[in-house]
This record gives sequence, C-alpha cells and structure tokens, in this order.
Amino acid sequence: STTIRNYNVEKGASIINRILVAPGETFSFIKNLGEVSLASGYKQAYIIKEGKTELDAGGGICQISTTLFRALLDAGLNITQRQAHAYRVSYYEEDNKPGFDATVFIPNPDLQFINDTGNYVLIQSYYDGKNRKLAYEIYGTSDGRKVTISNYKQWDAQPAPPDVWIDDATLPLGKVVQDEHKIPGLKTSFEWTVTKNGEVINHKTFASTYVPWAAVYR
Repeated sequence: STTIRNYNVEKGASIINRILVAPGETFSFIKNLGEVSLASGYKQAYIIKEGKTELDAGGGICQISTTLFRALLDAGLNITQRQAHAYRVSYYEEDNKPGFDATVFIPNPDLQFINDTGNYVLIQSYYDGKNRKLAYEIYGTSDGRKVTISNYKQWDAQPAPPDVWIDDATLPLGKVVQDEHKIPGLKTSFEWTVTKNGEVINHKTFASTYVPWAAVYR
C-alpha cells in the first residue's frame, strides 16, 4: 500500500486493538472503530464507493477488517456479518485465494461476530510499519473447538468490460489519466465448519460475487 494507506491502516488498527468481548456479546467492527473522517485524523486514500474507486477519508480500513476476518475464521468464533468487496482486490490474493476479504463502510456493511466461547476473548492487533505487516491475535479460554475450511469453489469467471474513454476538457491536450483498472469478475464460496467434541457448533457458506470492472481513462 501507499504511505497514506499505511498511515490509515496503522491508525485504524490501533483502535481495533486491546478489545475485550464478553461472553455472548456481539462485536461490531464499525461500532468499535468509531468516526472515520479527516477531523478524526484519517487521511484520504482510495476506496470503493457507489461503483467507483475514489478518494475518501480512511482508505485502507478494509485491510484491517480483512485481516481480522481471517483471524476470526481461524479462531472459530461465530461470524454473523461479512461482505466481500465489489470487485477483486489484488493484494488480498497475494497469499490467499479470492473470497477471503471483508469490506466495511460506515454505517454498513459491517464485520460482526458473537463471542460464543462462554469466556472473555481479547482482540489484539500487531502493526509492523517497517515490514508493512498487520496481524491479529485472538486470546481466550480454549474450549476444544476445531475449524475446517473446505469445498472452495470458483465459477462464473467473466472478462473485464471494454475500456471506457471520457473526454475531459479540464485536462491539458494530450494528457491521459487512468481512474479505474480492468479487473475480471468471479464468484467464489467456501464452507466453514466449527466442531466441538465431535459436534458441529457453527457452519456457514461464505459466498462472494466480484463484478467485472472496466478500465476508465480520461
């Protein structure tokens, strides 16, 4: 990510950090994150908003929610809300298959889970600015639950639409600005199963629909 996005990631991760979630409590990423604006200290970076990639305060927050989502999958906590991005984002696929991202935007979509362990859990972030790494660890009392991710599928792959060219009289003659990059569409899903003492306690299908995205030039 750019320096500005890394700044937003570091700031947001410092807020979604050291959070205790009580037994039976529903954790809301949006509620715990609070206000995201220039006034609250965030900087403008690119986000996906209303079918466009544009600058807005807090661009990069979804890298936090995606990292936490993956930790929640591994922890086997009862994830109740998660939504994929509108289109595929390349850096979420550097170390994983498409379909393991989680977008957030105030007031929704949100990333939520219920602490169904019967004990407190602690959400802890670790941000390494030098190596540009963010990790989440979730601490709690082990109840023996085990997680299985299976039946991963990809289908309905679609090529990116034709490039879009827009005449912009505000640009100097001969100058070209690229506002969007072409990205193929895809649908994915995977089964997430949590067992305890041999019995299934959580089972969900996490499905994602990524629309094909056209390159846009002015």
